[in-house]
Amino acid sequence: MARPTHVSRALSQNFLTDRATADRFARLAVPRPHRPPLVLEVGAGKGALTDVLAPRCRELLAYEIDPRLVPALRARFSGTPQVRVIGGDFLAARPPGGPFSVAGNVPFSRTADVVDWCLRAPGLMDATLLTQLEYARKRTGDYGSWTLLTIRTWPRYEWRFLGRVTRTRFRPVPRVDAGIVRIERRRTPLLDPTAYDDWRHLVELGFSGVGGSLHASLRRAHPRRRVDAAFRAARLDPPALVGEVPPEQWLGLHDVLAAAR
Repeated sequence: MARPTHVSRALSQNFLTDRATADRFARLAVPRPHRPPLVLEVGAGKGALTDVLAPRCRELLAYEIDPRLVPALRARFSGTPQVRVIGGDFLAARPPGGPFSVAGNVPFSRTADVVDWCLRAPGLMDATLLTQLEYARKRTGDYGSWTLLTIRTWPRYEWRFLGRVTRTRFRPVPRVDAGIVRIERRRTPLLDPTAYDDWRHLVELGFSGVGGSLHASLRRAHPRRRVDAAFRAARLDPPALVGEVPPEQWLGLHDVLAAAR
């Protein structure tokens, strides 16, 4: 009998064990079966998500960093031709040249790095990730506040919170619940590519911090009367805190302030 595989705390391993949750995740990650043709799975673990993603993919590259898990994964999917198990760190992988999706139960400690990898990949169409609940809610505005990363990438990517996953559906049981976050590249960006430098400058200036006041932060680079006009156009009150301003109102600010540059 094979000896049980011990969990690595260093790798932040919490394996999904609930089949219904896995099925739901697969439908969210690949809502239209066999499109896109290629899916990269982050942290295949013991194959719970691999098993339900595979029938929906034309090709599935399942990455697993723990060498102890790779032989069993390869044996389990040896008869599934569309699955290729890759032993190694997903973060060291070179993004595919064509369009692809990312899906996976992401180790909580590596979430930020995985998301950064996805956002830098030119061919990424979407990423559907099981993350720490707080991360999923924070990045998608579910708390009623917004982060620098979300606002900065909003013209190209839509961020959505797709639900909560109770911590008891993992083994070992983590200390907190998980959440499903989906990052989807927009078919039509909200800004012309030539405007991205101005957008990034605006957002980073706004989050640069003058007591949390967006109005005060923007006045460091723009005349007060222009900032006042931008706030009126975006239907924002001057006391608004930067984290409370949703993406659509940032776009309104950009329309006025970028036009004046």
